[in-house]
Amino acid sequence: MIRLALPEGDELQLEARLVNGQTRQFRASYFEAAGPKLQAHLLAIADGNCVIQSGRVIRHGTSPWIFLDQLDGDLETLRWSETLQAPWPSGSDTGGVRVALVDSGLAYDLPLFRERLARDLNGVPLGYDFWDLDPWPYDGDTSRGAFLPIRHGTAVASILAREAPDATLVPFRYPRPDMSRMADIVQKAAEDGVRILAMPLGSNNLDDWTAFSDSMKDKNILAIVSAGNNGRNIDQKPVYPAALPLENIITVTSADNFGRLASGSNWGRNTVEIMLPAENLTVTDFRGASGVTSGSSYAVPRLAALAARLLHKDPGLSAKDLKAQILSFATPSPFEARDVVSAGWIPDPTLD
Repeated sequence: MIRLALPEGDELQLEARLVNGQTRQFRASYFEAAGPKLQAHLLAIADGNCVIQSGRVIRHGTSPWIFLDQLDGDLETLRWSETLQAPWPSGSDTGGVRVALVDSGLAYDLPLFRERLARDLNGVPLGYDFWDLDPWPYDGDTSRGAFLPIRHGTAVASILAREAPDATLVPFRYPRPDMSRMADIVQKAAEDGVRILAMPLGSNNLDDWTAFSDSMKDKNILAIVSAGNNGRNIDQKPVYPAALPLENIITVTSADNFGRLASGSNWGRNTVEIMLPAENLTVTDFRGASGVTSGSSYAVPRLAALAARLLHKDPGLSAKDLKAQILSFATPSPFEARDVVSAGWIPDPTLD
């Protein structure tokens, strides 16, 4: 990548992408100076002959609105527009069990979620963006670039909303730039009356999760985390927070509908407690469109929904007792020969 400093602090980044040694694509990204930071503005994508094929521009509307416009090769004609940030919708708290979703954020302006958000006494939703440190945790993991957000949290949340109809959501956009902020997430969750953390995320670096681990030790909160999708035994090659030795955590992986470990899903007799069907699930994406997806990330909201329904029936359950009840639903898999999980599989997590 080549970075060119421009007048008044702006910057142009140039990148060539090769396939089998041949240049197939060029990308030019323009960043505007915004105080001490650079703010992404325009991306132009050209073919190997330097002919611009498409573009993306980040457009700021009236705060907090931010949009990502997809452009034709003339960099003017609008193909479509996506939301990157939006104001909170109005609504009221229905009083359900509070489940915090720690993920890439949530498209909370979709009709599916407007009446499912946990709110304070003034009606303001309780979520927060711990990535950008602002009040609007809209769905978008920008780790691969500001112009190419990964939308994950909304699809996960749609399963939780469907399977725990009385639960309310507290969306937290996870702090990729500084994972020590995971301690702040736990603290805010506790202050907001959250009883369940749904965490379909992880990394190979234990240091990323030290703050989270330390902050969870004295909390009456049950964290439900994904085993990951690396196709490996995480007893031997850990993924975190799945492999953290916390009493108030359950690690879950994906199985097919017959009780066989799903292809690509992680396992570990000493690390993973539960597997449940999380393949080919219907979800709602950040646009409000229906889709189908699979993986251990989507086992998390199914188990979190079960936990929320159990708490709805018995609000006095401690995190320890809630975990014990969940594990009691697990049975040996009739098809999985390996000892892939410690407790077993739950054939239908919608039953409690």
